Amino acid sequence: MSSAPAAPPAPPNPGAAGSIDSGGLGGHPRGLTTLFFSELWERFSYYGMRALLTLFMVAGADAGGLGYDKKTAAAIYGNYTMSVYMLSIVGGFIADNFIGARRSVLIGGCIIACGHFSMAFSSEATFFAGLVLVALGTGLLKPNISTMVGSLYRPDDERRDAGFSIFYMGINLGAFAAPLVTGWLAQSAEFRAMLAGWGMDPLHSWHWGFGAAGVGMTIGLIVYVLTGERLAHVGLGPPADATRPWGKLALVVIATAALMGVMMLADQYPSVVYGLFAVQIAAVFYFAFKPDADSKRIAAILVFFIAAEIFWAIFEQAGSTISLFGDQLTRTQIFGWNFPSAWFQSVNSLWVIILAPGFAWLWIKLGRNQPSSPFKFMLALVFLGLSFVLMVPAAKLTAEGKVSPLWIVGLFFLQTLGEMCLSPVGLSTMTKLAPQRLLGLMMGIWFLATALGNKLAGVLAGHFESKDASVLADFFFKQAIWVGVATLVLLALIPWVKRLMGGVR
Repeated sequence: MSSAPAAPPAPPNPGAAGSIDSGGLGGHPRGLTTLFFSELWERFSYYGMRALLTLFMVAGADAGGLGYDKKTAAAIYGNYTMSVYMLSIVGGFIADNFIGARRSVLIGGCIIACGHFSMAFSSEATFFAGLVLVALGTGLLKPNISTMVGSLYRPDDERRDAGFSIFYMGINLGAFAAPLVTGWLAQSAEFRAMLAGWGMDPLHSWHWGFGAAGVGMTIGLIVYVLTGERLAHVGLGPPADATRPWGKLALVVIATAALMGVMMLADQYPSVVYGLFAVQIAAVFYFAFKPDADSKRIAAILVFFIAAEIFWAIFEQAGSTISLFGDQLTRTQIFGWNFPSAWFQSVNSLWVIILAPGFAWLWIKLGRNQPSSPFKFMLALVFLGLSFVLMVPAAKLTAEGKVSPLWIVGLFFLQTLGEMCLSPVGLSTMTKLAPQRLLGLMMGIWFLATALGNKLAGVLAGHFESKDASVLADFFFKQAIWVGVATLVLLALIPWVKRLMGGVR
């Protein structure tokens, strides 16, 4: 679920380079603890709200929801999750050139909290205002908090990778806990009975879940402010008298808005998606056949970009297609006790927490014998395709009634295996392949792959059909076939991509 926010390796800073700070968690800099808990609670807020988003939109008015059809809800979900990642490009630019990462995280967190609390009110206007605020705030916070993690270490500090691993664990702890809390508040019969007992409308339970996400973000902000002195030497931004590139900021904002607008057209015009891939493939060949090594490496980056985009288009249906499957077609019962369907959104993070140490050990154990980056990306697509193949018999079984929750547990197990082969590997590969003068741009492109993948996930989820088992099985099978085709193409391209990489593993 929770891919670590991509950030380029930070340059050395005086505070970090002058002395080694080892007074924090596990002998790491003290600032890591601040960022760990701040990000844990920010991810709690994001995934807590995301777990409810599609379910709330498709729930009828008699269940306290908005009563949207699945296609409309999927489009809104895709546009929202795309915006979160795409606005990270703008947020990173603002931090680098205007206010610094440290202040960007604080301001972004405040905006996020306001967005969640806006959604705690029962109206469509405050619901959509909340989505806009959360997207804007996350765009400011997401890229810059991980930049500060890198800034805590000198470039040659051997604790650096371990520090990011600890930070990544914080992300997944927050993402695991959030649906358990917000799902219980929003969906459980127990909490709705409590609201009725307090003389409140039990149909407003959804908004208590959204409000809990805001409480999580507020806790994160309190931690960040109270322990902020640990970050006094990082994320400062440009000097007060530095020239601010307002013109370039305008161009970045306009370009981002234009791309978002084009992608939103895909809801009505699917041909936009085909055009998108055609442009990307053309860009690969354009750079691949230029004579300089940097251009060839950019071509390799774009191959990884396309693979990642396809991966996230399937993976990020967790909050739409799989959320609806879990809610409408899966037994939400353990030993006779009913649990909220939103709890399925915690399964991926639980698998990450279980599997991540094993993958870290495996790559270290294999050393130079470990698979190349393009082969790992290919493996990620294999596991991803298998996850939707698994859902084909599950879909067919829905003709006989609701299916076992183990189907979704198995799906997330396979997808998490894929995530472990792609998400951390992709971040590492981007930093190794990108020319130093273009490092920030290349990391922005990595964000863009996630953004476009999230949007495509929303487009695909619009075709989800829960009433006809054969149509639903076909829905999963077709996507598995497309992923299989992409896997075979990437497998065939591995030798060529490795040559483009010029010796980088």
